[in-house]
Order: sequence, then C-alpha cells, then structure tokens
Amino acid sequence: MLAGKAVVVTAAAGTGIGSAVARRCLDEGARVVLSDSHRRRLGEAQEDLAAAYPGRVWSVPCDVTDEADVQALVGAATVHCGRIDVMVNNAGLGGTRPVTEMTDDEWRRVLDVTLTGTFRCTRAALRQMIAQGGGGAVVNNASVLGWRAQAGQAHYAAAKAGVMAFTRCAAMDVAGHGIRVNAVAPSLATHPFLAKVIAEQELAGLALREAFGRAAQPWEVATVVAFLASDYASYLTGEVISVSSQHP
Repeated sequence: MLAGKAVVVTAAAGTGIGSAVARRCLDEGARVVLSDSHRRRLGEAQEDLAAAYPGRVWSVPCDVTDEADVQALVGAATVHCGRIDVMVNNAGLGGTRPVTEMTDDEWRRVLDVTLTGTFRCTRAALRQMIAQGGGGAVVNNASVLGWRAQAGQAHYAAAKAGVMAFTRCAAMDVAGHGIRVNAVAPSLATHPFLAKVIAEQELAGLALREAFGRAAQPWEVATVVAFLASDYASYLTGEVISVSSQHP
C-alpha cells in the first residue's frame, strides 16, 4: 500500500501504536523515519527495524513540545528521504486525575504534548508537502475519549477532542493542495507502557466493555493508520475513524 512513500512517525519507540505503525508501514514498502523523545528506546527501535528492513529506516529524536525539535525532525526526514509523503502524529500523554485535584501544570502538559504537539508536527509537515508541490497524507492519533466520558481523563479527553476538531479543520485548509488529513480514534489498545498510567484493575474493566471482551492489539490500530496513509483512502479527508468495539 505504501511502496516508495516516505513516512514519519512520532512516538514510534517502544511497543505501542507508534511502533506498530512504523512496522506496518515498512511491511507495506515505505521508507520510515522514526521519532521519539526517549533517545535510548528510539535507538533500540531503529536498530531493531533497520536489521529487518535495511536501508529503509532512520531515526530522529524529537520532543513535540519543542518547535525547534519539530523543525529539525521534518528537515532531517526530508534530507533522508528527499520528501515527506505521510506524517503520523502518534505522540500523546495521558494520566489519571480528577478535575478537582488536577493542577494547571498537569493540564498544560497533557494539552501541550497531545494537542499542540499534533498541531506543531502537522503544520511543519503540511508546509513541506506544499513546498513539494502538494499531495500527501497526515494521520493523527485521537481517541474515543474525544467522544465519550471517563472519570479522571478530563485533560486527555479534551486534548483528543481537540485533535479531532483540528483534524477536520486542517483537512479543509489543505484540500486544495491534494493533501489529506484524517485521524484514528482507538478505544483501548494494550501495550506494556499503558499499565504505567492506568491501573491494572481499571484496564481489565475497560477491556470488558469492548464487544470482543478484550483490548485491541497495537497492530490492529496500525492497519487502519496504514490504510488512511495510503492511496486506497484517496477520497477520505477530515474523517475520524473509530478503531473500537466498545459498546455503551
């Protein structure tokens, strides 16, 4: 689906959705630039994937809250690949805190990484895509919490709802350049780092709310991301695709 395309994936280190997206894009023939703020994990991911897909994997450290880092990521990706065809904005920050106990710093941090980081990376990628003559795709990682309520998630839900609205409006801004902007909204995708921000008992309860009685695997979300990044989704823009089996 992505043969020859240059794809940038943020928060691609580790074992979560970003890592699964990078691997799926490589399986589909893309050249991939991995990015993450965790340099050690990023280096390990790059080494692992480069061994399996020689000559098609690069890594660039990036903190999406730092505009200079974002510019450096897009610049380096353009140098490595000659262009950027797809930007996958996967970086996000969660946590559990009731509104009554949430601090301004906690609120700002989640919004800065999850929503404003998506804005920064999208803006930089779109400018590059336009400079190339147009065409390309942006895929943002939202969440069903942009639609649904969950205790302790006001900051994260607000950020993900913002990602959804941002996706729709950005799509209209660049449709004339032939660039598509879409998002996925997973409900629950299990990976080891999730347990660091959500208690095991709560994760088990959330999994039981899914129609299949389990959480998604990261690769199941990555499959939808790869579709949206590909030319098979050529008439889709401004859409938020739910990757969920959750029932009310």
